[in-house]
Amino acid sequence: MSITPAPVDLLALSLDQLKALVVDLGGKPFRATQIHGWIYQKGVDRVDDMANLPKALRARLREATCIGTLGVAEEQQSPDGTTKRLYRLREGQLVEAVLMRYRDGRNTACISSQAGCAMGCVFCATGQMGFGRHLRTEEILEQVWRFDRELKTEGARLSNVVMMGMGEPFHNYDASVGAMRRINTDVGIGARHITVSTVGIVPAIRRFAAEGFQATLAISLHATEDAQRSAMMPVNRKWPIEELIAACREYVDATHRRVTFEWALIGGQTDSLDEARRLGHLLRGLLCHVNVIPLNPTEGFTGEPSSPEKVNAFVEQLREMGTPASIRVRRGIDIDAGCGQLKSRVLAREARGAGDQLSG
Repeated sequence: MSITPAPVDLLALSLDQLKALVVDLGGKPFRATQIHGWIYQKGVDRVDDMANLPKALRARLREATCIGTLGVAEEQQSPDGTTKRLYRLREGQLVEAVLMRYRDGRNTACISSQAGCAMGCVFCATGQMGFGRHLRTEEILEQVWRFDRELKTEGARLSNVVMMGMGEPFHNYDASVGAMRRINTDVGIGARHITVSTVGIVPAIRRFAAEGFQATLAISLHATEDAQRSAMMPVNRKWPIEELIAACREYVDATHRRVTFEWALIGGQTDSLDEARRLGHLLRGLLCHVNVIPLNPTEGFTGEPSSPEKVNAFVEQLREMGTPASIRVRRGIDIDAGCGQLKSRVLAREARGAGDQLSG
């Protein structure tokens, strides 16, 4: 019994690999550059729309290839311009991506690097789900490419990409960094407009510093003392705060790039002025910025977001100590925009449906 090979995903190919494929299919190497332009500059997702390719080559490409593999499982739209999308991978796993549109013309894609997450951060809906699998480079890239091509149809452009969706990018290091490079070279997003967020995998931070890639490094910090951070973020048991901050200082020395620290403000836990002062002392002398984020509540965590008064006081205390800080505005709060929330809801709905079928 013969097995039909899976089509080649054109998003998985570099330009050189695309040239090799085109030659194998009987085309001239320059056709690969045309195909690349159709996909990334014009946002075409069907070979049949590549009008300047010979019909015979289009027919062979149609039989042997595809453009992307992600299937849209569900989508939500918020009046503030936020689009939340749930993608289904080929084998059924679900991952999320978010497009945030801002009034000043910026359009930011927040993308996932894994289906689920193995880091186990207690306040994160994705962390509460456990780990599914790593995404491939092209699956990470496709999330960006889809938003970019849709914006182009509106006469707009994608301006920023943040790897802050589902998963820990540095746990999937090669695919994540490979995707960032492709987002830069193929989609055309400037390296300094790409941000990668990590919970603090110290060896990967040092490796990333040596890459020479000018993306922004963001650290999910959320506590200044090891006991508290280890209880919230198990990764801290392996790489405690002192070692993490030392790696960040090494990163700044090597790249001359500012580090962003993410700080979730949890009412009565991480939002006191004393905590702000400890954070200011911890980061003293480090080229950095603190993004203060009011907690996005999840069903698996009992914490509540801080009051607006406490949020403002926390930021002002940091600024008084010379630590630049700002409040990240929550987007899509009327939809399941928090990381992992839409997936949780859809999985629960599917489980109920399966249960209804069994009982029926």
